[in-house]
Amino acid sequence: MPDNYISISAEKGSINVSEEVIAIIAGTAISETEGVAGLSNSVGSEIYEFIGRKSVTKGIKVSFEDDKIVIDATIMVSFGTTISTIAEKVQNAVANSVENMTGMAPVVNVRVAGISFDK
Repeated sequence: MPDNYISISAEKGSINVSEEVIAIIAGTAISETEGVAGLSNSVGSEIYEFIGRKSVTKGIKVSFEDDKIVIDATIMVSFGTTISTIAEKVQNAVANSVENMTGMAPVVNVRVAGISFDK
């Protein structure tokens, strides 16, 4: 993820938050949501995992559009759960976490890429 920053105007100046930080906040919120089996891999994160590093931001894209933080998350859900319920829980968890930590309410788009079956 490139080193882009989201600027927040404050009384004493501006505050710049890296998109990577927003992605970490979102990834942590998603990983704590019941019914989510994981985030979907992207090519970059698969390479990270191949060399032994795990990325909490895999499957998360952050951008800044029209003065709003936009978060696109691609998840896997656990078999036997209701997909729409899990996706809504993810939206709420990510929105609440990001808003609590940045003071800005994000737009959260959730894509369900697959279902994980217990082994």
